[in-house]
Amino acid sequence: MAFTILKHVGQAVFVVWAAYTLTFFILYLLPGDPATILVMSVTQEDQTLNESEIAALRAEWGLDRPLHEQYLSSLQHALQLDFGRSYETNEAAGERVLALLPQTAALAGTALVIAILAAAALAIAINFAPWPWLRRVLAAVPPLGISLPGFWIGLLLIQLFSFRLGLFPPMGSKGVESLVLPAITMAIPLAATLAQLFSRSLEATLREPYIDVVLARGAGGARVLGHAARNALLPVLTMIGLLFGQLFAGAAITETVFSRDGMGKLTVDAVSRFDGPVLLAIVVVVSGLFVISSLLTDLVYPLVDPRTRHQHALKNGAKA
Repeated sequence: MAFTILKHVGQAVFVVWAAYTLTFFILYLLPGDPATILVMSVTQEDQTLNESEIAALRAEWGLDRPLHEQYLSSLQHALQLDFGRSYETNEAAGERVLALLPQTAALAGTALVIAILAAAALAIAINFAPWPWLRRVLAAVPPLGISLPGFWIGLLLIQLFSFRLGLFPPMGSKGVESLVLPAITMAIPLAATLAQLFSRSLEATLREPYIDVVLARGAGGARVLGHAARNALLPVLTMIGLLFGQLFAGAAITETVFSRDGMGKLTVDAVSRFDGPVLLAIVVVVSGLFVISSLLTDLVYPLVDPRTRHQHALKNGAKA
């Protein structure tokens, strides 16, 4: 057990470090200079750029030092959860990101719940609808949902439910009402992916011999569904853990479309302004959350399928 925990911790540290390091060097290789961009955003004119001011900013941010010194210094401070100050606002980058984390977490969590419920309902309907033609029509829904661009879904929902029906606000991040349309926008492609996987897994599980045994004992449809769904959920759990990163990628588009404050919109703004400290803080937070979601998925697996728990116990016993 201790070895398993240490293994997970080691993998988590490596993932976060790799994400941080890769982002740092990508930012270095990108064309452009944060100091120049900041001064240009203030002056709005190339010809009024003050070279001495740009040099002073580069020295203040440590951008005039060799690359390896910049990286080691940045990594040392990051280990202390100090990501420096935002180039744009001069606020602590980590505090700026954490201040917006609850907004994005609420959006992502709501979208995930909607996606799971919708995917489960659609997958069950695909396999248990009373008419073959209806099952075929429902089976075509997940590929359609996956192919729809997120920004197009958001604009369509705004046009219908905000401008025409006036049910929800088209933008902003105040109140529960402002959360509905962005959450549905993010949930649709996620639900389509999960529904496609769950329906196929459920279809394969319903063909297993033990389902025939359950039916032979006179079990009803609800009991058969319960037995089949439990085993069909295993690949879905894995996919949910993998799709966690997609939630934050979708948040960048969704929060921009709905002008909603959050980490996604902050990421877009930071990229456009070359705000390295903010981007590095975002990468560490998101990769850390991704590692936690993967760990939770591993912990839930034995609860859904006891066979994995028994296999783990036998494996540990063999090692002992």
